[in-house]
Amino acid sequence: MLTIFIFFLLIGSFLLGMFWLKSGLYNLAGERMTKLISKWTDAPWKGFLIGIAVTGVLQSSSAVMVLTISFVSAGILSFRQSIGIILGTNIGTTLTLEIISLDIGFLSLPLLGCSLLLLILPYPSTRALALTFLGLSLIFVSMRGFEELARPLSNQAFIHSLMEHSNASALFSILLGTILTGLVQSSTVITGIAMSFVNTDIITIFAGISIMLGANIGTCVTSYIAGIGSGKATKLTVYAHIWLNVAGVLIFFPFIEELGEMVKWASANPELQLAHASLAFNVICSVLVLPFSGHFARLIERFHGIEIR
Repeated sequence: MLTIFIFFLLIGSFLLGMFWLKSGLYNLAGERMTKLISKWTDAPWKGFLIGIAVTGVLQSSSAVMVLTISFVSAGILSFRQSIGIILGTNIGTTLTLEIISLDIGFLSLPLLGCSLLLLILPYPSTRALALTFLGLSLIFVSMRGFEELARPLSNQAFIHSLMEHSNASALFSILLGTILTGLVQSSTVITGIAMSFVNTDIITIFAGISIMLGANIGTCVTSYIAGIGSGKATKLTVYAHIWLNVAGVLIFFPFIEELGEMVKWASANPELQLAHASLAFNVICSVLVLPFSGHFARLIERFHGIEIR
């Protein structure tokens, strides 16, 4: 029972770390990022690059998607302008996984010390930077905690059963990743936990990739909630986000083993393997769709029977 309690405590600390990191980065660059989104999206490739940049800076694809949906709802962006941004956010969000997969957990205490020192200084910019460092520190501590807790947690009957089913069935793993991400509202947290389980050999890299794919679907829950009760253009933006992620997972589903072998060849570090798999999945899906973003937009309009004039 104590193990389960600590596990949920670690999830809470990871989410808090993500919130602090996102808040700190937003306070440092959020206003400039907002102007970029609203002004420089007249071409799909521009929206694509901006989506990558803004998500990379704010460290939250969900936050950028909610921001994009708000702009579409307000008429600042059109539905078709949002396609490029959606494609970019899927790539930008992988930056966090690449960072936390690196063996730099030893920076937790120095980052904490720096954040405390910066909090003393009476400047808004240093406080935002302090919040960023504090968030990163908490994320690294949480990841270390997940690794330490993975083995005893897997001895719990229910968790052990979930892990066994995950190793045995890619479809089960995808559904698990989708449901957990929908509940936690963060694909990074769920994929981060999967990284810890892969690193301790409790689940295979193939099960980890499947959970990551499911997390990409689960993250659409946030945008769906943000689009409830909105206008036609906003609904189309939400539908586009959902279909892009679902279609990407369906396309990659038969090639999970090939993707797993590829990332195993690329790195010996299991956590880095899963981070690379997430990067490869999102880059391939987004780059394939980008040249046909206009056709994709028309397909969404026709499929859902919504015309934008």
